[in-house]
Amino acid sequence: MVTVRIDHSLHNPMYFFLGNLSFLELWYTTSVVPKMLKTFLNGHETISFSACLLQFYVFGSLAVAECFLLAAMSYDRYIAICCPLHYSSRMNFKMCLLFVVGSWVSGFLSLVVTMPMVSMLPFCESNEIDHFFCDLAPVVKLACGDTQKVRIPAFIIASLVSFSPFLLTVLSYYKIISTILKIPSAKGKQKAFATCSSHLTVVTVFYGTLMIVYVVPKNNTLRELNKVFSVFYTVLTPLVNPFVYSLRNKDIKQALKKIIKNFVDSG
Repeated sequence: MVTVRIDHSLHNPMYFFLGNLSFLELWYTTSVVPKMLKTFLNGHETISFSACLLQFYVFGSLAVAECFLLAAMSYDRYIAICCPLHYSSRMNFKMCLLFVVGSWVSGFLSLVVTMPMVSMLPFCESNEIDHFFCDLAPVVKLACGDTQKVRIPAFIIASLVSFSPFLLTVLSYYKIISTILKIPSAKGKQKAFATCSSHLTVVTVFYGTLMIVYVVPKNNTLRELNKVFSVFYTVLTPLVNPFVYSLRNKDIKQALKKIIKNFVDSG
């Protein structure tokens, strides 16, 4: 975020989205990691019901916002590779800002229906969540009433807000890959693919772990593995993303070198 903000050569749509993604993932991990670390260190950690609901709302909203933001970034790469002559007119600052604001608003609106339904569920004597953070499934599992009235609407909403950006991302990359394969020279293909390889890596890891946790049918073994895969998309993916974008991006590496050099020279 600091590098993109300081270096004016990085003031373009791709890095504008990247800076917003980094900012989002900062809060994404902050909503889960502090409490998770306390749980791991103490072996047992308590959380109030209202705090649990707040954690679920913030984490879930940011996860949905990231889905939409990744879709916006894939669309940006699609325009850059498939319609380069229209890039500056289509991906102007107003459009980029609209994508970013839309991602955040969509994320925080996506759970406004689910939250009241979860809060009104009757809960039994058991109050121990079989997870390291307050996700929907382990929280609803503690309810002793009919949970179908929560599970079904929550599933429909989650499917809509996750599948829509996922479909846009898949369609964008289908067009991107089709265009790259039509480039006659190997060097041209490599150069075109290099502009989106980092984003494609991040998308694959993010959606891959989400599907394993929320889509794959569960048995006893997979329920335990779910916690491991949850660590991937809550902690490891946001931690690794800056390195993926930095180490595989020549512009960011050059900008970092320039910033470090200026800092050393000024010192």
